[in-house]
Amino acid sequence: MHAFLKTGKLGASDASAGGSGLTAKEKKRNVHQPWVEKYRPKTVDDVAYQDEVIAMLKNCMKGSDLPNLLFYGPPGTGKTSTILAACRELFGSDMKQRVLELNASDERGIAVVRDKVKGFSQQAVPSCRSDGKACPAYKVVILDEADSMTSAAQAALRRTMERETRTTRFCLICNYVSRIIDPLTSRCAKFRFKPLSTDILVRRLRDICTAEGVDCDEPTLAALVETSDGDLRKAITTLQSAARLRPAGGLTAEDVKEVMLVVPDAMLDRLLDACRSGRYEKLETAVNELILEGYAAAQVLSQLLEKLIALDGLDDLPKAHILERLALCDARLQDGADEYLQIMDLGCVIMAQMKASG
Repeated sequence: MHAFLKTGKLGASDASAGGSGLTAKEKKRNVHQPWVEKYRPKTVDDVAYQDEVIAMLKNCMKGSDLPNLLFYGPPGTGKTSTILAACRELFGSDMKQRVLELNASDERGIAVVRDKVKGFSQQAVPSCRSDGKACPAYKVVILDEADSMTSAAQAALRRTMERETRTTRFCLICNYVSRIIDPLTSRCAKFRFKPLSTDILVRRLRDICTAEGVDCDEPTLAALVETSDGDLRKAITTLQSAARLRPAGGLTAEDVKEVMLVVPDAMLDRLLDACRSGRYEKLETAVNELILEGYAAAQVLSQLLEKLIALDGLDDLPKAHILERLALCDARLQDGADEYLQIMDLGCVIMAQMKASG
């Protein structure tokens, strides 16, 4: 995400926008907004649990000496929301004219840097907003998912960052800082966004449930956190989807797992039992059951990983062979391999290692 509010007051005020001064058009837009956008922080102070980044940004915003920035960390921890909130505070109603936001995973070639980024960064801007209030005399270019940019595009961006320092600041956002070339990282102030703790995720989800009138108990909130892997954006999207699934009643953990297509433990146990039996026909039946139920192979491998690590009756060496094959099957899936064949391949390796271990 898209970080979250410390108190949840924004969600409450959105839900009861009677005296908030919102126009009818704004109220209607809020009704149909995705919750991840509806509860996105509007100011830097609204962002929590990233204290170092927020403290630096607030100091730089006071002195108008914002450096080039590089935000990195797991998805859903508030990287994009933080820089958007900062730009909103700096530029106010002029934000659209002063901020260029690009998703580098879609527009990642050198042509984007040469055309869009270079052309935008060369434009000078005054040191006041259209409403007469003072603001920094620079623009901001936000490159989201910058780790998807090609090396040539990153090299071209390096020169643009050097030449347009007077008129433009750059904010690169990525999940893996190792995929950004060194000449770019050396020109940016780097900030790591920490994974959000379970307590903060539960608190934020509970605030949204209260604001939206969703009946959600503690086991359901725990299931949301578990299935989202610490990604608040994913958890909020799942919550909204599950709430639409049960508009009249309370949500349950099973509703969350159904929305997330979590494979039932019973089906995974049947797959492992088929491997223990040493019979290929039983393994084929178990794999076909998973495929026909529509479960993604990546989800199957992810849940099998946890089960295999905790599996009793196998020594470390057989487990290492199995997990090595699991990683290989996962890599093949990323390259577009057939899901049925990859689960069968992993199952055959599990069967062979179990048989060898007696």
